[in-house]
Amino acid sequence: MSLDVKFGVSTWLWTSPFNKETVNLFPKIKSFGYDAVEIPVEDPALIDLDIVKAALADNGLDAVICGAFGTSRDLTNEDPSFHKTSFDYLNSCFEIAAALDCKFVAGPMYSAVGKARLVSPEQKKIEWDRAVTNLRIVCENARKFGLEIALETLNRFETDLINTCEELMQLITDINEPEAKVILDGFHMSIEEPDPEAAIKLAGDKLIHFQVSENYRGTPGTGQTPWDAYKRGLEAINYKGTISIESFTPEVKELAGAVCIWKPLAPSQDSFASEGLKFLKKWAS
Repeated sequence: MSLDVKFGVSTWLWTSPFNKETVNLFPKIKSFGYDAVEIPVEDPALIDLDIVKAALADNGLDAVICGAFGTSRDLTNEDPSFHKTSFDYLNSCFEIAAALDCKFVAGPMYSAVGKARLVSPEQKKIEWDRAVTNLRIVCENARKFGLEIALETLNRFETDLINTCEELMQLITDINEPEAKVILDGFHMSIEEPDPEAAIKLAGDKLIHFQVSENYRGTPGTGQTPWDAYKRGLEAINYKGTISIESFTPEVKELAGAVCIWKPLAPSQDSFASEGLKFLKKWAS
């Protein structure tokens, strides 16, 4: 049985942050055979919507919008000014997504990436409740744009709040808003999920985006990822969304440092993208 999906790739594979020059990657991305380009919004002010719209149309690519959640974007912080910063940023992401005909904005928007500490159960409950309260507001804001949000699990080294799909589904239950959906990332799953097939099935019809690389964040098909389990899980839930390669280049030092990539993970970033897609198309067929 083959998967009826589209394939995308994040521009983070080559560069950061996304700006008006980044669209120069689009012809190459299309030439490799991709259907979509994942646009990480680090600074909304750097994104020229007219230029991006034209480049997407010229190259026949769909867009997927992903957020970037640094230390100032933290819905679990005790200081409400951090919440306002997050709301303002996400509203900018919603404006971009709506203008580019996207259906959602994705990312670990509940907390700042890298906020990974051992906290008391009482403190964890406080921060969980803040995330729930604030993500309800985010859902209301997304609704105004006709959008959903795709919440992402991260591994234990990048957050202490949501590491598994089970935890994420509990968060979504607590939020109790129809806009709250799921993105899963195979890299994080390889660290945190005892049974990735079961995790995908648990997400079920709330799974609206799926990111992949290898367990070491390298080219799909070159590592220890349980691809058969992924496929069984995606088939079981009749997943029809986009599967995107997300990894990073060691050439952008700030981003590479943030995700702990100290060396090249492929002969070139172009070969990462092209060989990774070849593997994924064969795997999905």
